[in-house]
Amino acid sequence: MVSPARPPSQRKAFPLRLDPALYAAIERAAAGDLRSVNAEVECLLREALARRGVKLDPPERARRGRPPKEDDDE
Repeated sequence: MVSPARPPSQRKAFPLRLDPALYAAIERAAAGDLRSVNAEVECLLREALARRGVKLDPPERARRGRPPKEDDDE
């Protein structure tokens, strides 16, 4: 069962306990990929699920930069 896609601003937060050596390895991998540890964990989980045949919608990219200006005719 595939869950419905959530808007990018609505992300599930939860505590995760990791072995310090595992965290350090993820941190090194994240630095090598220019990602945060959180983004690296998410990427690794998506890759592992894909190898198991679990289909997911591609992640929605966060919007970057300034929001568009609103035209105020005042």
